[in-house]
Amino acid sequence: MNSIPGMARPIPAGALKEVGCGLCGSLSQRLHFKDGPFSVVHCADCGLTYVTPRLNDAALIDEVYNEGYWSSNSAKHRGYTDYRSDADLYVRTYELRTSIIARHFPRPGRVLDVGCAAGYFLGVMKGKGWQIQGLEPSAAIRPQAIERLGEGVVAAEPLGTAELAAGSFDLVTFWDVIEHIPDPVAALAEARRLLAPGGKILIETQNVKSLAARVLGRKWQHYKHAEHIYHFNRATLADACGKAGLDIIENRARLGGKYVSLGFIQERAGRLHPLLSALFFPLKWVADASLYVNLFDEMIAIAEPQSS
Repeated sequence: MNSIPGMARPIPAGALKEVGCGLCGSLSQRLHFKDGPFSVVHCADCGLTYVTPRLNDAALIDEVYNEGYWSSNSAKHRGYTDYRSDADLYVRTYELRTSIIARHFPRPGRVLDVGCAAGYFLGVMKGKGWQIQGLEPSAAIRPQAIERLGEGVVAAEPLGTAELAAGSFDLVTFWDVIEHIPDPVAALAEARRLLAPGGKILIETQNVKSLAARVLGRKWQHYKHAEHIYHFNRATLADACGKAGLDIIENRARLGGKYVSLGFIQERAGRLHPLLSALFFPLKWVADASLYVNLFDEMIAIAEPQSS
């Protein structure tokens, strides 16, 4: 049995498996650091940063993305303190980020959001006239998406299992999702299959080579080993897209920030050092106040099918 911070119960040893590189399959790796049962490693052949061992596919859904993920007592290690209560912050963040989409799509179309959670992004897109569809395998949060968006909009099956026709969507989005998916190349290839002519894919994920990641080291807030099983940089994200038959045409960090509560800042400060948590403790008294924060450690990339 393995005890993992933020997990309500120990994880059976059989749920963990050693893995090779998710991009090139190589077993040659360089250790970045160890943390409990997990190692964060760099692929010696293609440079991808990933976690090994990791939870097997069934355990990822059953053990990680249950209610304790969306309402976590240790969000610096796993999930969110209270994802549902931060709905307004997520909506404001997505309203800001849709300016990226507007540059590429002068008029509304059909959008699929992979891992749509409570449906905040799709709600924003619906308000802008888009036809919406979501995929959310977590049974703990999917009811909130259905309540927000209506019946028939959100499917429980993961990408690749859901029955979706080729050419069904103008835009497929992966917001903070691709780093969670065991086979990112297969997921991106399936998203490419679903694109209508002129369609594009949007991928937002963390950049392990950003200044923030390098300065913070193993205390970087995106090192959550049970859920973030890959850590991309610009080159490895482009490599993943290339293997899926896609070209990245834009990759920026400018709108990679988020609206966050002051309580969130206080909680994350504790990840760096207990003294910082104490220093920021007064923020708890105004925890519901918010501000926009961008550490420029997240990428928002737009990809399109490679020309034949």
